Amino acid sequence: MWLLPLSGAHAVDLLRAYELALVNDPVFRSALHENEAGQQNVKIGLSGLLPNLTLTHAQGINRGTLSQGGISAPLNFNNEVTTLALRQPLLNLEAVASYRQGLARANSSQSKFEGDADRLIVRLAEVYFEALLAKERLALAQAERDALAELQQVNENMFKHGEGTRTDVLETQSRFALAQAQLIESQDTWDAARLALSALVGEPVERLTTLRKAFPIQPLTPADFESWHEMAQARNAELVTQRYLVETSKQEVTRSRSGHAPRVDLVASLSRNNSASFITADRDARIASVGVEVNVPIFAGGRVNAVTDQARANLARAEAELDAMTDQAMLELRKQYQLLQSSILRIQSLEIAVDSAHLLVEATEKSIRGGIRINLDLLDAQSQFYAAQVNLAEARYNYLLAYLRLRFLAGTLERDDLRKVATYFSAAE
Repeated sequence: MWLLPLSGAHAVDLLRAYELALVNDPVFRSALHENEAGQQNVKIGLSGLLPNLTLTHAQGINRGTLSQGGISAPLNFNNEVTTLALRQPLLNLEAVASYRQGLARANSSQSKFEGDADRLIVRLAEVYFEALLAKERLALAQAERDALAELQQVNENMFKHGEGTRTDVLETQSRFALAQAQLIESQDTWDAARLALSALVGEPVERLTTLRKAFPIQPLTPADFESWHEMAQARNAELVTQRYLVETSKQEVTRSRSGHAPRVDLVASLSRNNSASFITADRDARIASVGVEVNVPIFAGGRVNAVTDQARANLARAEAELDAMTDQAMLELRKQYQLLQSSILRIQSLEIAVDSAHLLVEATEKSIRGGIRINLDLLDAQSQFYAAQVNLAEARYNYLLAYLRLRFLAGTLERDDLRKVATYFSAAE
């Protein structure tokens, strides 16, 4: 079933669309490769603490002439030097800071990737629900247009037989023309939404699942906002990522300041020197050495102080950005929490409104047949019924989106949450 094309007979459900988006969404693939690159920061930082082994080989050919006492003689010799050198840091505060900085960067990259993976669920739901809402509006626009076409035919027949009025015919014609224009606009919106979903999942999309008639409201756990606030403070992916970036800036301060610190290295080498000169004949020397090298910086033109001050300023900027992100995340968390709560009341009210509007249409039709109501009353009742249906569908999608966004902002969004949302939909049309 998973191998069937999206444009086939099976409607595309949320879970299948998510599996395809994991493979085909270019934004997520970019985040995946960005994380792969970010994880290399650990090895890059660690390399400064590990031994550095180098092999150097130099070979030369020398050709010349030696003149002495009026006698010239050729002077040709070759030289060859091969050195294997080992350097192991013993005391290097800059390398230690670089390693810790690499760890922080790798953790920041991992946290950002996890946030991008969770954001993919939210992005998919947004695009999927937008397509579903566009489809619902298209279906309702089609139904309204068809109902007006039927009513227009009825009014014209009644007018021909002297039982209707010219006003009823004109009113119906006007509403039908507007409904026809609305239908064209709804078709364009559905096509655009379907293409946006196709771009996200990487394959053409023709059919979607639809909301089930039963729409149970799940209790929110935990129910209080303070608990969600605490979870978001500790687990929100954007905030966790920024905290690691703050740690990276702190290590940059340490790394810059370590330019004043001495450096101690263990150095060892094996060297073979097979060479000659214009004075000496061929010589072959083999040397092995080991020792400790101490490098004490004295003055670097003020560069160390400058880069340290620069690092401190960048640290202050990163901390300020963390504060701003925290405020924005908590504001958005409160917004989604309240939207989730208000959506429940809105759905309940709109369910009553849809039922009432449907009964109003039926009652108006009976009243027209009894001569109590007029054609305009039926047109208004039908418009009210279709508008209530669209508003109800939109409220339900907003409820599901608020649920996903709330858990995303709190850092607790999982695939099981998407699976729960998927149970609200059915492949039957």
